[in-house]
Amino acid sequence: MAQSLALHRIGEAARQSGVSAANIRYYEKEGLLLPGARSDNSYRLYSADDVHRLRFIRLCRAMDMSLDEVRTLLALDWGRKEDCHAACDTLDEHLQHVRTRLAELQALEADLLALRSRCDGTDEQCHIIEALHQRADAQAPDTLAALAGAAPGKRHV
Repeated sequence: MAQSLALHRIGEAARQSGVSAANIRYYEKEGLLLPGARSDNSYRLYSADDVHRLRFIRLCRAMDMSLDEVRTLLALDWGRKEDCHAACDTLDEHLQHVRTRLAELQALEADLLALRSRCDGTDEQCHIIEALHQRADAQAPDTLAALAGAAPGKRHV
């Protein structure tokens, strides 16, 4: 992988990597990317290696990997057998998360389809809205608090 020595300002690094400037700053803050060098006028500067790293991060995030999973993968060396095992373990854990989330989404789909089947728009009132209000009334405050802290439906970031 031959890398150019050219340095890019954050806007160009964003364009070349497909990662927004705001996300580049965020990834720096989170330690996924070392802070860019600074030019004489204090602009952040990024190398071709930095742009590659940003593309790697973007790819992993597009696969719904958490920042911790991305951080783990970034720390691995593709030339070390031990790191290959660590990469496999990270992907296996992520696959389990994806399978769990898929099951949650399938249950949500079934619930939404059942809700949708309650109304075809021809009655005097909307039975979907009616059902949603009934569900909202059935939710006791302690049930809502438990749902808010529950793992199902929680975003994996």
